[in-house]
Amino acid sequence: MGYGNAEPDGATTTASVLDDLSEFRPIINPEIIDEPQPVYHRLQAEAPVLDTAVGVCLSRHEDVMDALRHPEVFGSDMNAVHLGTDRPLIPLQIDPPDHLRYRKILDPLFAPREVNRLEGEVRTLTNQLIDAFVDDGRVDYAQAVAVPLPCTVFLALMGLPQEQLGDFLRMKDGIIRPEGGFGTDACKEHQRATALEIYAYFAQAIADRRANPRDDLITRFTTTEVEGDRLSDEEILDICFLFIMAGLDTVTASLGCSMVYLARHPEQRRRLVDDPSLVPGAVEELLRWEGVVPGSARMLAQDAEIGGKQYPKGTPVHVLVAAANLDPNEFADPDVVDFAREGNRHLAFGGGIHRCLGSHLARLEIRVALDEWHRRIPDYEIAPGAAPVYINGLRAVQHLPLVFPAGGK
Repeated sequence: MGYGNAEPDGATTTASVLDDLSEFRPIINPEIIDEPQPVYHRLQAEAPVLDTAVGVCLSRHEDVMDALRHPEVFGSDMNAVHLGTDRPLIPLQIDPPDHLRYRKILDPLFAPREVNRLEGEVRTLTNQLIDAFVDDGRVDYAQAVAVPLPCTVFLALMGLPQEQLGDFLRMKDGIIRPEGGFGTDACKEHQRATALEIYAYFAQAIADRRANPRDDLITRFTTTEVEGDRLSDEEILDICFLFIMAGLDTVTASLGCSMVYLARHPEQRRRLVDDPSLVPGAVEELLRWEGVVPGSARMLAQDAEIGGKQYPKGTPVHVLVAAANLDPNEFADPDVVDFAREGNRHLAFGGGIHRCLGSHLARLEIRVALDEWHRRIPDYEIAPGAAPVYINGLRAVQHLPLVFPAGGK
């Protein structure tokens, strides 16, 4: 069975590729994290199917979609990426037929109708955050908005204490940004210790909800039934583990990177100020362009041919969705950030059966954040002499110092 386009003649033997790309890591490294797009273009042009020390990397849209649509070949095995966990994360690391069971239970909880009910609360929270600094004329956007906005919403949905946000962020970073560098023994030990802490915390939370039901997602996990099927405590634990990773990082990363772009491109920012109806399209285009999730980890579930080469079962495959979002064969003028782009089939939320469960909530939070910020603070820039500080894992901004007229407008 063949997948992936054959590589250009000499693509994996040219000195430039071997020197610069053979050690490419799907998780963005500090040298390219500020501007990864040129690296993705090089991958597509010179080595669209690239062998690295950590597995095969796919970067073209067609090849990435092939992988995402064929879980029987490109399996979501938990061994494709080390997280220190005992079991697969549900539903991300579960393939058919079990995957469908979990999505039937979880999808209704994050359907557009459910998510849209939160818009008023998200808008109120956004304005409360802005109120705290608008008169100062300066703010670290990453710490004052990008972290607290989605994290507060997530903790409220889960029924988790807001005052423990620091602990949850520490646990999340202990898995996706562990100490010691990925692949090292120190990294694995840190992830394992953190995973045990997460398991212990949510085991207690689940037991509490069974004894004392509340109006939150953990309680709904314990009570939701589809065709007589309910989740076990162990399954709920594996769902909560995934949610703490995704709920406290991806929207934060998207908000931070989007605001860096808008601060660096005042003409684009002005378009949103002058015509707020462009914001939904801007959300989609910035998700495509910024690529905060570099890729997804897969593992071959059977022997397969990729890019004209045979690979054995068990080979790690890194599906680079951020690169696929820049493929000129799928996106006209991919390096032009067009808020009115039509047919924007970006893969920021993945694709196929494992498409992001929380995509509707993420879109809502980013849209409302951009709406309210530009309504109240239309003119802003990165503080003179300062620069965004990026961090690894997801492509996220740890610090983004912005200045603006005190009071906003």
